[in-house]
Amino acid sequence: MIAGMYEQDFAAILLFGIILNFLFSFLFGWYLSINIGIQEMMLSKGDKKQPSWMVLTLLIPFAKMGITLYRVTILQLYFLNQGHSHKDFWIYLTQENNEK
Repeated sequence: MIAGMYEQDFAAILLFGIILNFLFSFLFGWYLSINIGIQEMMLSKGDKKQPSWMVLTLLIPFAKMGITLYRVTILQLYFLNQGHSHKDFWIYLTQENNEK
């Protein structure tokens, strides 16, 4: 047993979490590309790398989906409600703090 579940149940939940992560990530990327534009996103993208521990979140069911939803919350609460644009959020996500 893993976390109080049988291995098959845990694997099913893990797989469902990974599928939901890709769905939410795809929809969030699509939303940003509609509001910013693909060409503009490619021109303003930095070289910020994701932390190495981010790969490990695939092993925790729904963890990456939670991170994506956290990013959506930051976009809405901090950027859009403060009068910033979707492009400002994209630059925040993809560039290091000292690169502006």
